[in-house]
Amino acid sequence: MKSKALAFAALAAAAVTMTAPVSAQELKIALIAGKTGALEAYAKDTETGFMMGLEYLTKGTMTINGRKIKVIVKDDQSKPDLARAALAEAYGDDKVDIAVGSTSSGATLAMMPLAAEYKKVLVVEPAVADAITGEKWNRYVFRTGRNSSQDGLAAAAALMGDANIAFLAQDYAFGRDGIKAFKDSLAAVKSKAKVVHEEYAPQTATDFTASAQRIFDALKDKPGRKILSIYWAGANPLTKIADMKPERYGIELAAGGNILPVMKGWKNLAGMEGGIYYYYDFPKNKMNDWLVAENQKRSSQPPDFFTAGGFAAASAVVTALTKAGSSDTEKLIATMEGMDFDTPKGKMTFRKEDHQAIQPMFHWRIKKAQANEWDLLDLVREIPAAEMPLPIRNKR
Repeated sequence: MKSKALAFAALAAAAVTMTAPVSAQELKIALIAGKTGALEAYAKDTETGFMMGLEYLTKGTMTINGRKIKVIVKDDQSKPDLARAALAEAYGDDKVDIAVGSTSSGATLAMMPLAAEYKKVLVVEPAVADAITGEKWNRYVFRTGRNSSQDGLAAAAALMGDANIAFLAQDYAFGRDGIKAFKDSLAAVKSKAKVVHEEYAPQTATDFTASAQRIFDALKDKPGRKILSIYWAGANPLTKIADMKPERYGIELAAGGNILPVMKGWKNLAGMEGGIYYYYDFPKNKMNDWLVAENQKRSSQPPDFFTAGGFAAASAVVTALTKAGSSDTEKLIATMEGMDFDTPKGKMTFRKEDHQAIQPMFHWRIKKAQANEWDLLDLVREIPAAEMPLPIRNKR
C-alpha cells in the first residue's frame, strides 16, 4: 500500500509539472553578436543596451507576463557560418522563444533562413544591409536597426544641394549596399547632387593613399561644391583621409555617425556634417534621459550609437511579448506588424510590408566649441520619418 501511495504521489507531481501554467516557464531570448573581431565594440554596446532596456522596461523585475527572462548570449565573431550555427543552436538546442542579432550584415543574412526554418521570430539589430528587409527577407524577420536606405536618406537630407560627390566604402555587403542606397536616396529626394566616383576598399585596409588619390583626381577639377563621403563600419579612415589635406582641392569631407570613441577623433573637423541614427544629446524623452544617466553612472561615458540600438531591440521584444500575451510565433507576428514601440531615440513602428522599423534620423554638425570629451555634435535638425521616402524592396 505504501509503495502504491508513493507511486501515485510521484505521478501526481509529474502531472502538476506537465500542466504547470506557461507563466511559470522561463522566457528564453538569444542575443547573437560579433563580440570578437572588427565589430567587437558595436556588439558589446548592443549587449549593454539590450540588457539595460530589459531592466528599464520590466522595472527591474526581468519578467514578462509572469515569466522570468533568460538571455542567452552567443558570439558569432561576425562570421556567417558561426552566426548560422549559433542561431541553429539557440532555436534547436536552447529552445529560445525569440532571437536578436546580429552585428554584421553578412552574418545576419546567413541566419535569416533559419528563422523561417524553425518558424521563430528574429529581431535584427544592428545589421543594416537593405537586403535584410529586402530581397532576402522572410516574414519571421523584424528589424529595429536602421537600414542602408535610411542611412542614405538621412545623408541625402544633410547634403542637399548642387554638389559633386565621391564615395569611399568597404568592399562588402555593408559598403556596397550603403552606397547604392545613398544614390537611390539622392534620386528619391530629387537632389541636385551628382555622384562622380565610387571607391571600394577591403574591410581590413589600413593604407588609403591610392584610394584617396583616385578620389581626389575624380573630384578636383569639378566645378562647384565637392564632397568626399565615407561610409565605413569599424575603425573609420576619416582622419587618415583628412591628413592628406583634401581641402587643397576644395574637397569637403562627410561621414555617417559612429561610436563616440571614433567620433572623438573627428574633433578637428569642426563644421563637418552628416546624418546619424542616434547621438545621446539629441532625443528629449524620459527613456533617453534614464539611459544617458544610467550609462554615465555605470561606464563614465554617455550611451553610444549601438547602446541605443540594443535598447530599441529590447523595447520591441518586451512590447511584442506583453501585447501578444504569449511567445507563440504567429501571435507575435500578428502583434508586431504595424506595432508602435518607444525607444531612446523616439517612437518606432514596424512597417507591415517588410517589418522594417520606421524611425526618425538626425542631421548633425561637429561642434566648434566642445565642453568635454563627449561633447561632439550639434543637432542641425531631427529628420522625421515622413521626410524619408523609404522604398519597399521585398517581394512579399
